[in-house]
Amino acid sequence: MAREFSKKFYESQAWIRCRNAYRQSKFGLCEQCGQPGVEVHHKIWLTPDNINNPDITLNWDNLILLCRKCHAEIHMTTPATRSDVMFDDHGNLIKR
Repeated sequence: MAREFSKKFYESQAWIRCRNAYRQSKFGLCEQCGQPGVEVHHKIWLTPDNINNPDITLNWDNLILLCRKCHAEIHMTTPATRSDVMFDDHGNLIKR
């Protein structure tokens, strides 16, 4: 589930074309474990400050194709900025 500030971006034709082309370039396989990839992940996470920067949002150097398990692991192992929140399986901050 996309966060509110990024919903418009994730529904854009530019992102859909970029995501699909990137997935195809990796033969649909997770770049970490080789299982079927389902999530094109931004290495530099999208924020309200960078959501309109195509060097972040659409740059293949900032993307990695991951299976659900590897994607969840990235979000669960990345520390939250506060001790009263954590990341859920979709990478959203939730209260502990």
